[in-house]
Amino acid sequence: MQTSPHGGDLQTAESTYGGKVLDFSANLNPLGMPEAVRRAAATSVAEAIHYPDPYCRELKKAIARHDQIPNTNWVICGSGAADIIFRLALVLGAEKALVTAPTFSEYETALAWSGCQILYHPLSPEQNFDLTDAILDGITDDLSVLFLCTPNNPTGRLIPHDLLLEILQRCRRTGTRLVLDECFLPLSDGAGLGMSRWMSEYLFLLRAFTKSYAVPGLRLGYGLTSDRRLQEALDRAGPPWSVSVPAQAAGIAAFQECPNWPEEARNFLAKERPRLTEALRALGLTVTEGQANYLLFRAEHITDLKERLLERGVLIRSCANYHGLGPDYYRVCVRLESDNQRLLAALQEVL
Repeated sequence: MQTSPHGGDLQTAESTYGGKVLDFSANLNPLGMPEAVRRAAATSVAEAIHYPDPYCRELKKAIARHDQIPNTNWVICGSGAADIIFRLALVLGAEKALVTAPTFSEYETALAWSGCQILYHPLSPEQNFDLTDAILDGITDDLSVLFLCTPNNPTGRLIPHDLLLEILQRCRRTGTRLVLDECFLPLSDGAGLGMSRWMSEYLFLLRAFTKSYAVPGLRLGYGLTSDRRLQEALDRAGPPWSVSVPAQAAGIAAFQECPNWPEEARNFLAKERPRLTEALRALGLTVTEGQANYLLFRAEHITDLKERLLERGVLIRSCANYHGLGPDYYRVCVRLESDNQRLLAALQEVL
């Protein structure tokens, strides 16, 4: 059976389990989809008899206002953040790229598909998987592009803001493009510390509605860049009408009608994430101190924990396919308290 390398593959999980499963493998807003977004997407289906706006004009206006971007031309919309990542790999045509290990696997997948040489900067569990200024030595004159993620996936660790500024300065000196993934930032302790105010031709920001508004099925992501040539190339690299009518409507409603939804989730996470962290540690698991809406942990020498939990109707994310992590590393999202209790009960049974 074909399986996805990512979380959220409910079809496979439910087919294996034989019923509905509780999904801890996809890192979404624990409060779910806001009603205003759901209503906007559902209502817009009546307009799906027409093609969607190929330029996402109203959506770009909403994004620009929300993100305080001076020009809607800086916004590139796509069918999820992954769409933008693959377009970037195609357009940049990079010869050499640097990614951290571990990090989101689609950077590597897209870069490898484009024929790029990929270098890895290892993150140490002894340093809580934090990015340090050691990364600066890897930003050299022959480096085409650097992919970073804050908070990082799957570690949930933020990159210190001062370090990001140092990295951007080094990228300017070496002519390296910095692609910074901020998709989880609105749900993290670093919300409000986005890098859009330092926009330059060397910086590309990756953002999405998927996580903050719990709409992964609608597929809606976007990028920000002030590089006009890159904007035009990315538009040409994607298919026309890549963002559907419901997705555009949902994005507009998210930013216009419920802009504080991620903040409400952060308030919830500030209480629930520490509780879940301590409960996982009480079970003997080694948990990375998370700063977002998900947690990375190690169940030492247990490489089939995902399968054991799935037998009890709970789906978690195995991190075996992340560079820099072993087969006994796992990731779970932080859900509502009752859901988290079910996860903990299942873990207690199998550990």
